[in-house]
Amino acid sequence: MSGPDYIVDIDGLRPSPRKDNGGKLHGRPWLSVRWRCCGTYSRVYRNDDATAYEGGCPGCGRKIKAPIGPNGTSSRFFEAS
Repeated sequence: MSGPDYIVDIDGLRPSPRKDNGGKLHGRPWLSVRWRCCGTYSRVYRNDDATAYEGGCPGCGRKIKAPIGPNGTSSRFFEAS
């Protein structure tokens, strides 16, 4: 398996997970991606190590990885080709 086709360095994202009535956090941080390859949208979720957002096109399976780093962006919407 090869690496991702598209990489974006991201910083400054502060997720705002929801809390239920018991105070437990729910939800998982994600980015919105428009996949130009298949003309679809999907969410790309943060990995368990909180080092990157990783996911794939729901149509063709093309992979992306958006590392979380100090020189990134606060954008939450991206387009991948």
